[in-house]
Amino acid sequence: CILFCSGFTTQQSEVIVSALVKIMDTNLDMIYKDMVTKVQQEIALQQVMSHIGGVKKDMIILEKSEFSALRSENEKIKLEFQQIKKQVMDEITKVRADNKLNLNLEKSRVKELHAQQDRALTQTDRKIDTEVADLKTMLESHKLDNIKYLAGSVFTCLTVALGFYRLWI
Repeated sequence: CILFCSGFTTQQSEVIVSALVKIMDTNLDMIYKDMVTKVQQEIALQQVMSHIGGVKKDMIILEKSEFSALRSENEKIKLEFQQIKKQVMDEITKVRADNKLNLNLEKSRVKELHAQQDRALTQTDRKIDTEVADLKTMLESHKLDNIKYLAGSVFTCLTVALGFYRLWI
């Protein structure tokens, strides 16, 4: 009627209305196909809930077994870590002891080297003192020899001079 009043013919109005009814029926059929009844929905809900319950049980079982497995694995790792830590501490102690020993050996070598240097220096000082004393003795000896030769030369010159003097007088 609304279409007829708007200027459509009766036949046109009926065709348009029948097309609209078919479209709506088709749409409703599609919607009804996707829809479920309340009973079907409850059955599906019960099935989902039973699946969820089964999954929960499986998860709890897995969680417990996985948790215990993780706990035992964690304990193993802790033990391994403690063993490694002990080995590292032992190695550190060995290295420290070796370093102390090497340091003490080097200190003793350095002390021995200093002692050898001191002995060599003392021997060198003694040799120098001995050489200086020998040189002083030699110098005194040469000094005495020079005095003897000088005295002999003076007396010889005096004797020669006295001899000339006697010859002239």
